[in-house]
Order: sequence, then structure tokens, then C-alpha cells
Amino acid sequence: MIKEESIAPAEPPVSIDQGDTVEATPIDAAPVDEKVEESVQGSKKRGNRGQTCKDRREFAANKRRLRNLEVYEAESTPRVKSENSEPRKPKRRVALMLGFCGTDFQGMQVNPNARTIEGDLFKALCEAGAVSEENATNQQKVQLTRAARTDKGVHAAGQVVSLKMIVEDPDIVEKVNSHLPDQIRVWGFVRVVQSFNCKTMCDSRVYEYLLPTYVLMEPSEANLQLAKTVPFDERLIPDTTAEDMRAKREYRVTPEKLQFVRDAFAKYKGTHDFRNFTVTRGCTESNSKRHMHWFEVSDPMIIDGSEWLSLKVKGQSFMLHQIRKMVGLVILMTRSGAPLELMDILYGKGPRVNIPKAPSLGLLLESPVFDGYNSRADKQVQGVTNPVTFDPYQKTIDEFKQRFIYDAITRTEMAEAVFDGWVKSTEVFPEQYTYINKEGVIPESAIIVPGAEKSFKFNRATAKAGDPAAESSEDELDSKDN
Repeated sequence: MIKEESIAPAEPPVSIDQGDTVEATPIDAAPVDEKVEESVQGSKKRGNRGQTCKDRREFAANKRRLRNLEVYEAESTPRVKSENSEPRKPKRRVALMLGFCGTDFQGMQVNPNARTIEGDLFKALCEAGAVSEENATNQQKVQLTRAARTDKGVHAAGQVVSLKMIVEDPDIVEKVNSHLPDQIRVWGFVRVVQSFNCKTMCDSRVYEYLLPTYVLMEPSEANLQLAKTVPFDERLIPDTTAEDMRAKREYRVTPEKLQFVRDAFAKYKGTHDFRNFTVTRGCTESNSKRHMHWFEVSDPMIIDGSEWLSLKVKGQSFMLHQIRKMVGLVILMTRSGAPLELMDILYGKGPRVNIPKAPSLGLLLESPVFDGYNSRADKQVQGVTNPVTFDPYQKTIDEFKQRFIYDAITRTEMAEAVFDGWVKSTEVFPEQYTYINKEGVIPESAIIVPGAEKSFKFNRATAKAGDPAAESSEDELDSKDN
């Protein structure tokens, strides 16, 4: 039997990056007695029953000895290098800052058989030499993580990914951009501590939503009459004539209506239970509370003859569809004259109702925020020396946002009238939104019972192909608990 004091203490775990060569230090590399191994295996079978404190100490010591030997053998095994392999370059953990127009992409996160932002980015990193050939087969080898997930069609003026990257080349950013399409740009990178994870260390996120003000107009009497007289399954969303569309684009929001919009969005500020602002399944009181720092509404701005509002919200995190539902509710309330008190009823333990998602077209990620990490950089504590911020690139970002994001949103709206299609769908199929009324009363017909939801989706066979109202795409999902 081996005495406890003869066992060398275990060394702390060795962190080994995939693809790195590590010189191993022998750790108690003497051969292990077969009786020791039998003792360990026998103890596993017996469990702790009938064992004394001495037995358990000896078992733990023998287990440490076996584990240390396995580590030593693994690290001592020489790597087999090919004749054409290049010298290994050191990798550094960085926060990579970028922006993109998501119009032609199936979202941010890499997805097989789909063109995604991460897919194009990782490919460009490999081609530019920021990722070695050995690690180019899988982005998990460089521990690539995103600060926020954006889905199909959603843009980002500022986004952060963290990864281990080769940064010796002073022109590495320019080289990466040379392998990227124009609608994806890397702004720069910041060296960060080894423990940095851009998702878990992101304190909050700022999103922006561009909204044409004509969606705030009063409902169409013709569409309301259609909803009352035609059976549900027989309704068709009518076309909007060029003359009517021209009148909508010439609409200008009144000061009274603009103030109502600002007051409504201001009510989102603070901590609320947003169960009604996400999908029903899996959403409970324990996981649906979110804190909104602020929600701001810009002054109206004219773009290509149409009036738009810029909505910006800063929140700790967001649930699936939350921002689009927050916008959708305010649009319907403004159009119908519903009282602001309705919003208080929809929070917390109020009845579950179906809030429509505003189109994904207007949504973009403004920037992730790392206030906690940056405060450590300001104080130069815990090895943190550089803040993660977009400030040095703001002028370039604004130019990119105007050219590739704002222009893409307004151009698509002008060509396809996405917001008009969405508004018409809420008018022609109003059955699920009967809680939107001037009295602020929620009727029984509008209440959703979890697990027994009523389907009010219109018959897509009757919708025109390509009709924006028949399309559905997800948006933000960056909650820390997803």
C-alpha cells in the first residue's frame, strides 16, 4: 500500500489550445503500481460503504497519481508535422468589431447549407491568415463567440465576436476585409484577457428600428369592412394602388401622435415581465423579466420623400421577437387610439395575448455594450488594459450604416412596401387583436391559454406569393439564458 505523504500533489490543470505545441513537464512520471490501479477501480465499484477516512484519502491520492500520469503521457507524445507545415504562429484572444447589412444572409450564426455572416467572416479570417490552416476546419477551434445573435435579414452597425486570432500582421484587418463582401466590414480588434467571452461579458445591447410614419395612419375603412363581411378563410389582402401608396409616403405625423408614440415607448423603460412580448412556449414568470435602460424616439426625418422615425432601445438582454413585438404593439395602439394604460395590463401576470411582430426589415443591432469590462480597463485591474468600444470607428460606422443599412431598408420598403403589407394584414385579419380598442379592455376572445393557443394565421394559400405579410423571420435572441 502506498502512503499518502509519498504522493506528489496534483499540478493545476494545463490549458492547451487546439493546434498549439506544449512542452510537457514530467509530473510524477514513475510507473503506477498495478495494485494502485486495482485499488482505484475496486473503490469505484464498492463506493464509499464500509470505507474509513484513511481509505478515502488513499483512494483520492491514487486517483490523482493516475490522472497526472495520463496528462504526462498525453503531453509527451510528439506531434507529427508534415513536410510542408509552416512555423506555428501565436494566437491572441481578441474582441473583433464588425458591421454588416444582413439583407442577403440567413442570419448571424453559422448554419450548414446557408449563407451566414459568421460563415463569410470565418472564411475571410482563414484566407487572410488570421486563422491557421490546422484550425480552419472548424471555428470552434478558435473559440469564436458572438455578443448577440441576429437572424435573417437583420443588420448590425456594431457587432462583436471574440476568438483566438493570429494578429502579428499589422495589416491583418485590411487583409480580412479584402476577402469579405462590401456589406460586411471589420472595424478593428482589441486584445482582451484570456477569460473574455463577448456574450457573457456583454452588459447590454442597443438596437435601432427604422419605422415609416405612414404605418401610424388611421386604419383603412375598406379593409375594416372587408374583415366584417368576408369569411376568414375567404379573405384576401387587397393590393394598394400607386396613388394610395403615394399618399401614404406623403403622410407626415402630427405633433400629438408623435408625442403619444414617445410616451408609449417610454413606458417600456425599467424592469418588466415581457411574457406577452415573446413566444408562448417555455416562457414563464421566472424567465421573462427584462430590464430596459431607455427607449428613445427621434425627430421625424425625410428619406427619399417618405417620413421615418428612428427608434432606439438599450436593454440588458432581449427575448425572441421582443423588440419587434414592442414596436408592433405601439403601432396598433397609435392607429386605434388605445390608452397607454393597456401596456400596464399586458405586463406581469396580466392575460396572455397575441402581439404582432413588426417587420424584421427595420431592425438593426446598433452595438453591444461592455461597461463592466471597460471599467476594469479604466482602472487597469485584473490584467485588463484595453476597453472594447466602437468609439474609434464611429465616423466610418456612420458612413457604412447610411450606405449599406439605411439605404437597404428604405430601398426595400420603396420597392416592396413591406410595412404596408404588414399593416394591411392586421386590418384584414383583426380577430387576434381585439384587445386593441379605445376602451383598453381585453375581451375573452383575445386571451391565449398556454398550450391551447388558437391559430389565427390567415390562409397562406390565399396570399400572394412574396407578399410581405406572408413572410416571417426571427430577429434578436441574445438573452444570457438562451
